Amino acid sequence: MNPICLGLTIFLACLLGSAPLSAASFSLTERETAAAIQVGQRSVVSEEFGQEWRVDGANDSSVTVLTPFHRLALAARNAAFKKGTLKRREIEGLLKEQRGKLLFWARLHGAREDFARWYQPVLAAPGREAIAPSFVQNERTALRLDDSRYLARCLYAFPTAGLSPKGRITLRIQNPDGKDVERFTVDLGAMR
Repeated sequence: MNPICLGLTIFLACLLGSAPLSAASFSLTERETAAAIQVGQRSVVSEEFGQEWRVDGANDSSVTVLTPFHRLALAARNAAFKKGTLKRREIEGLLKEQRGKLLFWARLHGAREDFARWYQPVLAAPGREAIAPSFVQNERTALRLDDSRYLARCLYAFPTAGLSPKGRITLRIQNPDGKDVERFTVDLGAMR
């Protein structure tokens, strides 16, 4: 995307407002790219930023779905906090890195420091067999909380091929015995 088109797209998005998009998009158009940047820049004054992509689970656990829109909005937000803007190559690099992937940032609670070390995520989608992750990063040494529990922050990536951006999916996090320890039902149709 050349700088003039990007600038014009951002200008038009600001002029027309920030109407929500209809569903998660696994590959952003120029309009969606401009909207994500605008949402991120405007979010510096909003404490609710990110709620759209967060799904709560049991035991105070949660997962944040990092769609390409959310990832770009988050980068624009971070740049705005530094009184800057994203450069074209940063935008293109971020979108290229995210291409074909849906990321989940899980915050899980447990009783031991290493409770999440061997967890394995599985994604379930209607009409599909269980989808294996393309990347798993479990926190090996969880953070001890004041209430004697531990917080593990884990990152999971799954391929988007065959997923419906308007569908419902379930992220299941399993222990080494294959039993679910957490389940998160995600409505991609409610996210951008």
